[in-house]
Amino acid sequence: MKKNIAVIGYGGMGGWHAEHLLKSDVAGLAGVYDTDKNRLDLALSQGIKIYKTLQELLADNKIDVVTIATPNDAHEEITVKSLEAGKHVICEKPVTLSIDSLNRMIASSEKNNKLFTVHQNRRWDIDYLAMKKLSDSGEIGEIINLESRIHGSRGIPSDWRGTREQGGGMLYDWGIHIIDQALMILGWDVKSVRCSFENITNDEVDDGFRMELCFNSGARAYIEVGTYNFIAMPRFYMRGKNGTAMIIDWREKCKVVKCKHWHENDVTPVKTAAGLTKTMAPRNSVTVDEYEIDKPASDVHDFYRNFTAAIDGRETPLVTHKQMKYLLKIIMDGFKSNETGETIVW
Repeated sequence: MKKNIAVIGYGGMGGWHAEHLLKSDVAGLAGVYDTDKNRLDLALSQGIKIYKTLQELLADNKIDVVTIATPNDAHEEITVKSLEAGKHVICEKPVTLSIDSLNRMIASSEKNNKLFTVHQNRRWDIDYLAMKKLSDSGEIGEIINLESRIHGSRGIPSDWRGTREQGGGMLYDWGIHIIDQALMILGWDVKSVRCSFENITNDEVDDGFRMELCFNSGARAYIEVGTYNFIAMPRFYMRGKNGTAMIIDWREKCKVVKCKHWHENDVTPVKTAAGLTKTMAPRNSVTVDEYEIDKPASDVHDFYRNFTAAIDGRETPLVTHKQMKYLLKIIMDGFKSNETGETIVW
């Protein structure tokens, strides 16, 4: 049976959720609530039911689930109220702004026997899925390091993302996504975190950051978000012991160069302006295979299919409380590392 889902916060992501729920095969859009009357007027004009207050929404017994898409600082209060009202909860990322806050949300979920998860929608990005598929296949061997970057050139949007109090900044906004993707590829066994912020267009919050994660496996992840990059670096770059993979941007296929033979019989030196080099001599088809991986199939609504199945006890939520805590700890350690200039060792 389809679940009735209400959306709290009818902004960018709230509108995205509403649009998908209107087309869903497992859920229906019960209605929306927003503190901004203009957003409610917009919903009405689109034929969507509105709730004039949060209390009115939570009192509606026909609602099974609420999806929270408000600024980050409001997540805890609305989540707890929703759970106490007997609703299951999907919260937009980042789930909240501190470990203590997350613990209170989880405790309320357990007390009220209702499911609570966070919407990690970028687990369905086709560029990430291509890299994960390649890593999982073992095609290029054990992974040595993964580089993941998001680059833009417009600074931080002029909304709550630029305010510290509401949990703005790129580490919270984009970092939570690409850190999650790195862990899904390399494993949840981080041993250290090092991070530094940029403040080029905004002094209140980070408008970019660089993070290095070291793993107990020996792998490393280099994660970077920049909002003042007029030439973007590749979206993904991954080295394995048997090859290398790269995705320039999400619209392109994953390019793979796989090593077939380590040595050539006769390496021709490369002439450079300052002399000869064998070390950097290019390889050829005798020693490497070059190919592209087709873009994987992806349906982001599988998130809702999983969550509604989890409500009925048929599946486990894809984004677990343990993962939520793990990701938030990395975020918190990122802030600490930036402040102290130190590597945070786990």
